Amino acid sequence: MTATDGGASDGGAGAGSGDGRTGPGDGRTGSGGDTVAAVVRQWRAVRPDLDTGPMEIIGRINRCAALLQQAEDAPLRRAGLSRAEFDLLGALRRTGHELTPGDLARETFSSGAAVTKRLKQLTERGLVERRGDTRDRRVAHVRLTDAGRDLVDGILPEQLAYESAVLSGVDAPRQGELAALLGGLLGQLEGRLDALRA
Repeated sequence: MTATDGGASDGGAGAGSGDGRTGPGDGRTGSGGDTVAAVVRQWRAVRPDLDTGPMEIIGRINRCAALLQQAEDAPLRRAGLSRAEFDLLGALRRTGHELTPGDLARETFSSGAAVTKRLKQLTERGLVERRGDTRDRRVAHVRLTDAGRDLVDGILPEQLAYESAVLSGVDAPRQGELAALLGGLLGQLEGRLDALRA
């Protein structure tokens, strides 16, 4: 899961609630002090006729993702990895078996060309290795090397510790509620994208 540059700058394409209809108990927090709240107020001022309430959610998701990724990428930079490269290594580690470049493209929501380029760089660094399919020479199978596995296993605990620290201000029950809500939203979005690809 990443944010676009737009999400990093203003919380999304206009991350706000535009009609001012924010009341107690409706779940909106446009009167708050975060960055997205300022965007909300600006949209309300210039387009009070629009109900841009969904921006309060999407904008905050984008903004949170951008901020979290900036900090999480620090251990990756120290290891000389990009986020996209680590995603490939992580997919190989968590599935626990060889994957084809096509599999990796689906696992990481990347294009085939991008995966091919990243695999070339990771292979040159000795973090993954490729072997040809015995029945179809057009197909390659990719697996982690011992060095690749050690690198993932070394970075992941640091990332998880950071994420735990970030979420420490939210109690466990609310973390569970948030995870369930985001899971429902993600499931809907993935379903729609799958339908569009069919």
